[in-house]
Amino acid sequence: MNLDQPDATPQIEDSYYILCEDLFKIYKQEDLEVVALRGLDLKVRRGEMMAIVGASGSGKTTLLNILSGLDTPSAGRASVGGRNLLTMTSADLVTYRRKEVGFVWQQTARNLVPYLSSLQNVELPMILEGIDAGPARTRGRELLEIVGLGHRLEMKPDRLSGGEQQRVAIAVSLANDPPLLLADEPTGELDSQTASEIFSVLYTLNQELGVTVVIVTHDPAIANQIDRVVAIRDGRISTESFRRVAFEGREAYVYHDEYAVVDRTGRLQIPKEYLERLDLKERARIRLEGDHVEVLPEDAAPEEEEA
Repeated sequence: MNLDQPDATPQIEDSYYILCEDLFKIYKQEDLEVVALRGLDLKVRRGEMMAIVGASGSGKTTLLNILSGLDTPSAGRASVGGRNLLTMTSADLVTYRRKEVGFVWQQTARNLVPYLSSLQNVELPMILEGIDAGPARTRGRELLEIVGLGHRLEMKPDRLSGGEQQRVAIAVSLANDPPLLLADEPTGELDSQTASEIFSVLYTLNQELGVTVVIVTHDPAIANQIDRVVAIRDGRISTESFRRVAFEGREAYVYHDEYAVVDRTGRLQIPKEYLERLDLKERARIRLEGDHVEVLPEDAAPEEEEA
């Protein structure tokens, strides 16, 4: 597969940079099978910044690993920039990871080479791609300036704070100018103030460089600052919420509109708190009432037929 020639896709999908349809991932260990993703659907527009949230084991990190080319799906469709991640060869995936996607891990020590300076860490991916030392150093300085570390160029990771290490890691992830940046819990080991600063860096990069940013996070403070948040439950997208700004007189306030996601087969996930409150288990009654559908407990009285 030639990475410079993305797969042809229907015109209706041109605006989506990431497209997952009926995506499955099954891990096999001896006689045991674990289904991490169960028919997941996801669409992300080019240049969008969005967050993925979910409990541990919900499948969000598995999804991020697939989008980064670190793991391969078991079935379904997953494309990034028109490239089919299911049909890539091993060599294609290596090239994809080097040029098309940047990745930031939660563990700060995992992102950086400990014996290299900040600038050398950012230069390394470019040098491995054959870029001359001069241009690599110039771009490394530019990226570190953008993330606010122009004064820490020569510092090694052990001389940097956790927040500074993550800023360097973000610069490293963008060294080869990838159009997609994936961040797996980038603020998970940081205090709230430093986490907010990291989010501001990611937002600036999204706005100034146009890079598509997908963040997996447990941090509600970060999620609340992002325009679109997707929640995963049991390997499927369960809800999407959109950040809105409303005004009362001269005062502005922010709120989130939350929607249940309906997939192509008509399935939707009812929020867990609703299930518990209504005691919904194996079955539920549904009724079409004008312009909406009612979901009722199984033992609710059936609707009387009209005479």
